[in-house]
Parts: sequence; structure tokens; C-alpha cells
Amino acid sequence: MHIFYRPLYQSDATQFINQLVAKDPGIETRQREGRELLWDKPVNREAWQEYRAAQVEQQPYVYLTEGKK
Repeated sequence: MHIFYRPLYQSDATQFINQLVAKDPGIETRQREGRELLWDKPVNREAWQEYRAAQVEQQPYVYLTEGKK
């Protein structure tokens, strides 16, 4: 047995989340829908390749211009 083993222990945060889900079972579904709105977007690979190809390489020291020495 592990020295720090605590049978049936749940932290306060875990207890809070379990109570919240028990009170409102649809919370997980709404959470997934919210994530889909902001994060789960299809990626346009062609546009991404064009974006990468159009980037200009940055000079080692940004504030130094080509004309001055």
C-alpha cells in the first residue's frame, strides 16, 4: 500500500464539480457546445500554406535597418 493512500478521499474541488454535475446533468453537453463555438474549427490547409509562404524572415535585430551602418 502506498504511504499517502487515502481511501475514498475527494478534494473540495472534485466534490464541488460532482455536486454541480449532479444538480445539472446537461452542463457537460453545453460545455462541449461552447467549445465547438470557439475552438473546434475546420482548418483551411491551402490558406495556411499561403500564409506561411508569405511570411518575411525577421532580421536578428529588429530595429536595425538595411540602409544604416
